[in-house]
Order: sequence, then C-alpha cells, then structure tokens
Amino acid sequence: MSANVSERLEQPPSLAISTVIFALRPSESSGRPTLWLPLVRRIREPFRGRWALPGGPLTQRESLQGAAARSLQETTRLVPQYLEQLYAFGGLHRSPSQRVVSIVYWALVQPTEAALAEESTNVKWFRADQLEPLAFDHNEIVDYALWRLRNKMTYGTIAYHLLGEKFTLAQIREVYEAVLDRTLDPANFRRQLTADPQIEATGEYLQGGKHRPPRLYRYTGADGSDAAGPDAAVTGTTGPDGAASGTVGSDAVAPAAVGAHTVVDPIH
Repeated sequence: MSANVSERLEQPPSLAISTVIFALRPSESSGRPTLWLPLVRRIREPFRGRWALPGGPLTQRESLQGAAARSLQETTRLVPQYLEQLYAFGGLHRSPSQRVVSIVYWALVQPTEAALAEESTNVKWFRADQLEPLAFDHNEIVDYALWRLRNKMTYGTIAYHLLGEKFTLAQIREVYEAVLDRTLDPANFRRQLTADPQIEATGEYLQGGKHRPPRLYRYTGADGSDAAGPDAAVTGTTGPDGAASGTVGSDAVAPAAVGAHTVVDPIH
C-alpha cells in the first residue's frame, strides 16, 4: 500500500449534503402526471459527464437543513416548502477517490414551484422511473427515496405537498397514481377521501373545462412531515443497510457558473 493511500485511509470522511427533489410533470407520451426530479451534470472526475443529485459541501456555519436548502437554491433555484431528512449514506466504497458520508434530504415541490426551476446544459429534469446510470450510488438513493415516498403515501398526508392549496378529487387521485405507479378505482378513492375529516370542500369549483366544473377541496390537517426538527434524525424506518433512517447525505465539490445556475459538482 502506497504512503498516499495509507494517509488517505487515515483521514476522516468528508461530509456533504444532497437532495432528491420530486415534482409532478406531465408524461411526454400520455400527458398524465408523473414523478420527475432535477439532476446536475458532473463537470469533473470521477464520473465526469454523468448526472447526479444536487448537492453541496457542509460548511462550519450552517445547519444540515440550511446546507440542503442553500445547495438547492444554488443549483436549481428551488426553495421547497417541504424539505425533510431522508437517510445517511456512508458506504465504504461510495466514492473511488475519498470516503464520503452523504446526508440526504428529500423535497417535494408543487407544479408552480417546479416551473421556476429553469433548465440549462448542466441542470435538467428527468422522470424518476426512467433514470440512466447516475454518478456514485445516486440511483440507490433515488430508489430509496421513491420507496419512502410510496410508503408515506399509504398512511400520511404527504401527497398534498405535490399539489396547490386547492385541488379536485381527480387531481389528488392522479398524485396517488403517479407516486404508487398503479391505477386506483375512482369511486372507491372518492368515497375514502370524502370520508376523511381533514379533507374539506371549499365551496368553489374548477372552471374552464368542457364539462360540469368539479368541486375544489383543501387539506386542513398537519403537514405530514415526520422530521422532529431541522437536523433531527428520522426514526422508525429501515434504510438500505438495515439501520434506522436518519439523515446525512450528498456530496459536492466546487461551484461553477453555468447560465443562470450554479452547478455544484456532487462529491458523492
């Protein structure tokens, strides 16, 4: 073993932040809502040219959530209302150059918010279920984020973070179908949703369609986040390595200006 390798093995791991951002966008084929996420193209080795999750370094003067929010704004111009710790990814061989522990956050943005994230050469949106091989273990991270999202859909209120303040029953059903990737019976779904005391009819109707305008509803319950605080670990869930899911996520190198965006090359 060379002296350089030996010295590198003795160094403490690098710590970084990355974020999985989910938004609903129309399918290019069917036009129905599907899950998409923005990715950043790496501009240096390792994995130069590959797409990766938005990420950035954790500085001495900011919290974990603050670092996640900052890197999101720098790379995508997004400021999501829902931002939660997902899991700590710290495998021994995540990076071919140095040990990196990634504190991963996940964010949900509404269509109006997602529309503010302009694309550039090095920042683009991709369908979450049609990703090419990403840099490092970012495919694994996205898969885990999708698993968590689908599980939370079955018992939580997280779906409403992907919609606006008011929505029709058909729109919320489309959110569930997009996330769960299966068709739901409209009559059963309507019956279950209207029986929920946290779903409230607004007395307003969605205008502009060819048929009778559908009623608009609003969600009146809690926000559905299970994070105990801005930097608290999320407990009660099992992660990829069998540990309880907590936080800790992506990677980053130096920023480079690309059009209107700052591209932060994820370390991991």
